[in-house]
Amino acid sequence: MASDKERIEELKRLISESKYNKATQHAIGRYKAQLAKLKEKVAQKEKGTGDTSGYHVEKTGDATVVLLGFPSAGKSTLLNKLTGADSEIGAYDFTTLSVEPGVLKHRGAEIQILDVPGIVEGASQGKGRGKEVLSVLRSADLVAVIVDATQPERHEVILDEIYDVGIRLDEEEPDVKISKKAKDGLSIASTVELEPTEEQLKEAMRGYDIPNADVVIRDPVSLDQFIDCIEGNKHYVPSVTVLNKADLLTEDQLADAESTVGADISISAAEAEGLDELKELFFDSLDLIRVYMKEPREDPDFDEPLIVRRGADIRRVCESVHQDVVDDFRHARVWGESADFDGQRQGLDHVVFDEDVVEVHTR
Repeated sequence: MASDKERIEELKRLISESKYNKATQHAIGRYKAQLAKLKEKVAQKEKGTGDTSGYHVEKTGDATVVLLGFPSAGKSTLLNKLTGADSEIGAYDFTTLSVEPGVLKHRGAEIQILDVPGIVEGASQGKGRGKEVLSVLRSADLVAVIVDATQPERHEVILDEIYDVGIRLDEEEPDVKISKKAKDGLSIASTVELEPTEEQLKEAMRGYDIPNADVVIRDPVSLDQFIDCIEGNKHYVPSVTVLNKADLLTEDQLADAESTVGADISISAAEAEGLDELKELFFDSLDLIRVYMKEPREDPDFDEPLIVRRGADIRRVCESVHQDVVDDFRHARVWGESADFDGQRQGLDHVVFDEDVVEVHTR
């Protein structure tokens, strides 16, 4: 009898061949469901031999960025250059796993930077303590994939390892509701046009032993994304791709490497080139904005802005100060781009913009 890992390879082959065989299109859903279940089964068997998905790094500051890459990609140098002399460098010791933290202070925000050990191919299966390393990404607000510019081919390997531990970079969790029921089979309703056929979706459900359920889909989904929704254990995290050691390449070589990895930015941590731009990229990718608080009849505090996420409303601003401010709230006055005029009176549901000035009045 074939082993689980051999069966996994066989299912991969069947899926690959089915892409070009219309007669087996409906089987793809079943194959992919079986493949996902087998991968989960193998992962569960390996728990206790290196899998520490429960590891958690305490988050501090306004947001957390994890630096991930192969060994010698320059992550440690980058951490030290970004956080500087003011950062508190220490270690969270997870037996043989050490995560180096630092604090990047930028535009009034304190951004926690975590440098995790380098991963290798096979990390998602536990090679090189890779499961522990990759588990730290679950605590991230942003993953910075650090790629050695002289080895751009490693970028795809990193992405595959991240995907295989159930982390979805730069995806939004689809709006899919699955309600199991006792009888009457599978019913699928969608408000959007779907890529997979209804039969493929139903085969995926049956592959997870769900013969009866009502499914409502409100976002476009691929078959793989639908299976993610069935499993319900995926983490969705934004990312940026940073090409490091750009100083080691010619202009043409660098352009080729940037194209290969789809780099968001190219830097040289060793030469401190591009670091100001990288700090801006982190700040913007985290969707952070600054709000300056003001007391009545006093000037705003422009030295220490309140840091919130883009889309935050006055309620969130007040909660960031103290819950009592929300409880005793009367109204706020706002100066800045979100206001129609200076000092406009607003309620708790008013959405603030970057560099708004907010004056809160309480009872």
